[in-house]
Amino acid sequence: MAAPARRRSTRSRRPVTRRRSRTARSRTARRRTRETATGRLIAAVIILATVVAAIREYPVTVSVVAALAVAAAVLLLLVRTGRINLPALPTGVRADFTHSIAAYHHMTGTQFEHAIADLARREPAVRAATVSGGANDRALDVLLQLTDGRRIAVQCKRYAPSNRVGAPVIYAVNGTYRAYHRCDQALIVTTSTFTPAAQRANAELDHPLHLVDGRALGRWVSGGRPPWGG
Repeated sequence: MAAPARRRSTRSRRPVTRRRSRTARSRTARRRTRETATGRLIAAVIILATVVAAIREYPVTVSVVAALAVAAAVLLLLVRTGRINLPALPTGVRADFTHSIAAYHHMTGTQFEHAIADLARREPAVRAATVSGGANDRALDVLLQLTDGRRIAVQCKRYAPSNRVGAPVIYAVNGTYRAYHRCDQALIVTTSTFTPAAQRANAELDHPLHLVDGRALGRWVSGGRPPWGG
């Protein structure tokens, strides 16, 4: 009687199969990498040849385009580093939100301060507008520094139309903007109006403050002259 045939073990073949599979994948990856590098090299050569041909055919046009590209790159670098502040766009979602009287009434006090700073930054004469409001701001919410060297203190009052700015605010700002903050002028900007007592108190000052009520703010928002003049 013949002995039953022994089953051949496949255990020793599996590692070999796996190694072959990994080797094949590695070869495929290297081949794809070489193909990608070759494709990029060919594309670069084609682009370079096209540029050289364009320079030979249209030297003036290519020079102008290159100069504009360099100028755009330099301008972008200056904007990103903060050396140049571009004026805010008069239209768009951001402008509609920050430069709208109706929007101001729905802001918090802090948001209103930042909105006024944004509004001031669109003026070419403003070099910097820094929000400084807080619990101990000493009547200074936004500090403006103009290109001519002047410093302007801004007090922001986002009030409802029925809540008018009174004389105590006039006295508080007048008492700090020169002696404490070392500013040349002071503004009080409100979404509301000023009481008659506030207007009389301001008129009696040796150096009256610039009072910007809701209407004056609206004119400024619409492209009018900045309230500090000059």
